[in-house]
Amino acid sequence: MFAKVRNGEKLLRWVIGGLIFALTTATASGAGSEGGTHVRISWSQCLNQKPDFYTGDEAVRIADNVLLYQRDTGGWPKGIDMAVLLSEADKAGVRKTTSKKNSTLDNGATHTQIRYLAQVYYATKLERFRQGLIKGVDYLLDAQYPNGGWPQFYPFEGHADYSRHITFNDGAVIGAMSVLHDIARQKRQYAFIDPQRRQRAWKAVEKGIDCILKCQIIVDGKPTAWCQQYDEKTLEPRPARSYEKVSLCSGESVDIIRFLMEIDRPSQKIIKTIEGAVTWFNQVKLTGIRQVERPDQSVEGGFDKVIIEDAAAPPIWARFYQIGTNRPIFCGRDGIVKYSLAEIEHERRTGYAWYGYRPAELLAKDYPAWRKKWTPEKDVLKN
Repeated sequence: MFAKVRNGEKLLRWVIGGLIFALTTATASGAGSEGGTHVRISWSQCLNQKPDFYTGDEAVRIADNVLLYQRDTGGWPKGIDMAVLLSEADKAGVRKTTSKKNSTLDNGATHTQIRYLAQVYYATKLERFRQGLIKGVDYLLDAQYPNGGWPQFYPFEGHADYSRHITFNDGAVIGAMSVLHDIARQKRQYAFIDPQRRQRAWKAVEKGIDCILKCQIIVDGKPTAWCQQYDEKTLEPRPARSYEKVSLCSGESVDIIRFLMEIDRPSQKIIKTIEGAVTWFNQVKLTGIRQVERPDQSVEGGFDKVIIEDAAAPPIWARFYQIGTNRPIFCGRDGIVKYSLAEIEHERRTGYAWYGYRPAELLAKDYPAWRKKWTPEKDVLKN
């Protein structure tokens, strides 16, 4: 906690630190708690706590925040710290926003809140959390398009045009499908869901899988990967922001494949879809290079992102690949496609994730385990 203290400062810093810690833990106690206190967690940590956390005052306080921010539509907005401590004045202000219809699946919104309420209801059996969760589940079911996809925002109210599109970006579709899949399978924290909703969840997942299979991009007769978003009517790949072009997307495709690998007794069509995507991941991995952040006090933020040659570097994947050529593509706010990171402006070069390692674990662990389970040697598909 105080790793860089010097000899003359050490005692003073420990005293100050102790006072800060005491104040923090006192503030973090749930209102009306009897005994013990809880150190506050961030909203990003809300689903990763030990089971006994969800029975405590802090978990309940955060769950009440979640209900407070829930829109009349049943969904939630994005970009809000649901774990923040709210004053009564803050709460009054939030209540005035519940009629807004800015519910979304973008950036983890809505499906994360549903999962959190499920954890707390499972632990506490407090009825208000069950009701909020059910309202959220109904939102997911209502938001699905007839063709099985989900938009970024629902209902659509003057957002950017691409928010109407079926959106795999930032886990929107897969986030919704994962919750509904857990409900359909009666995963323990959703065991209380009524049979009618559970049946609707099954149908929604089946439609969603069909949509995923139809959206996989075929090149020269071979299945590859997925675009970030698709037209909600034609299922044609669509761009989003000026620097997000129609392309094959590595990160979103990892999420899709991981979801498909959870399907029990997958059909040959699903197996072929997974095999095709895995083949593509292996084809487009980049070796012998590494992305580094290089200090540069002459630019905003004091650093730049550069690509260097490194024979020892592990495989890395570009975020976007050109359909048909598999060339990594990059784009600044001018909307012009470039073929190297160095060619786009500094703000977009450093302010966006253009490379990543997410396919590595999929290829090294998830795929071999799935293949062993669902494709016995006699059924191994030939490329």
